[in-house]
Amino acid sequence: MATLQFTLPSITGGRHRRESPTILRPVRCTADRQALFNRIAPVYDNLNDLLSLGRHRVWKRMSVSWSGAKEGDTVLDVCCGSGDLAFLLSEKVGISGKVIALDFSKEQLQIAASRQRKRSRACYKNIEWIEGDAVDLPFSDSSFDAATIGYGLRNVVDRKKALEEMCRVLKPGTKVSVLDFNKSTNPLTSSIQDWMIDNVVVPVASGYGLASEYQYLKNSIKEYLTGCELEKLALQAGFSEAKHYEISTGFMGNLVATR
Repeated sequence: MATLQFTLPSITGGRHRRESPTILRPVRCTADRQALFNRIAPVYDNLNDLLSLGRHRVWKRMSVSWSGAKEGDTVLDVCCGSGDLAFLLSEKVGISGKVIALDFSKEQLQIAASRQRKRSRACYKNIEWIEGDAVDLPFSDSSFDAATIGYGLRNVVDRKKALEEMCRVLKPGTKVSVLDFNKSTNPLTSSIQDWMIDNVVVPVASGYGLASEYQYLKNSIKEYLTGCELEKLALQAGFSEAKHYEISTGFMGNLVATR
């Protein structure tokens, strides 16, 4: 049975003032981001399949491969959501390995644990779900052999701190793989991305009653970092090497940083 831990302190801890999200603006307050992902949790997987035509599964496999996770490793998935990357990581590390999957959304973690219970392969039993904060990881230094974060760094308020924390808990010489939307420097790619969000993503989300929850996406990408900026930020956070790869004709990107 899945291990679902909710014993860590609340990630808001009274330190953040709760603000109502404004349409067409990225959600900035940690509490509001947490509430947003709690709301979309029940349909998150279905929307991912619809909006990417299933291609997100390929991107996630690529990201896990870039992490360097291997048989017997202890690995970390930050902002794990409903568990896609964690399940892929568990296949990599096998029954002798361990996957720690962390997220600040209790609803997403409950869905992830429910998905785990329905899977029969022994490797899927090695995942432990933990509620926690990406900028204050509850783990000792040099604890992990690899780490991933999928579509999470863009939604973290203090991205440098999140990278510093992942750097801290990784063992020397190991890697973090960061998958997210790509903030392209190509005007044509950016225009197509904006059009897709306005004319495909938001209308589809509207069918689930989640239009306002997905309208923040366009501006969250605009306020994200380019590949070069992500590489520089990773080096500033303590990683020794960093390389950003554009995938899916530049609409997605994956940062690989070495501790």
